[in-house]
Amino acid sequence: MKSVHSHNKADYVGILGSVLCIIHCLLVPALALGSGVASHHSHSGLRYLDFFFILINGVAVYYATRHHKSVPIRVMLWGALALFSFSLIFEGKHTIFAWLSYAGSALLIVGHLINLYICQIAPRFKMRVS
Repeated sequence: MKSVHSHNKADYVGILGSVLCIIHCLLVPALALGSGVASHHSHSGLRYLDFFFILINGVAVYYATRHHKSVPIRVMLWGALALFSFSLIFEGKHTIFAWLSYAGSALLIVGHLINLYICQIAPRFKMRVS
């Protein structure tokens, strides 16, 4: 039962980290335009937030998948993390990477929600039906 509980915590942390990253990626450029700063990556302190989000989501994916039996869920979460990380690292190189980071973040949210459903909601429903 303990491993199911740690899956849930990891999924909640992953969802929260991805949502906060989306909020950060939407708000900081808007605030930067208002203040006359060309990009949020021109301020090194804000650039480190990208690496913080990669770290948080990486830890969440690791703990959500480390004992998971479903290969598709593991592939989805790790693939989404790879897309998310790669696009955040190269975000300053081309605009497409900013859009890919949104897609990676959204996929992380969806993957964690599916994982929560599989680990938490589906077993309860199955027990009621039986």
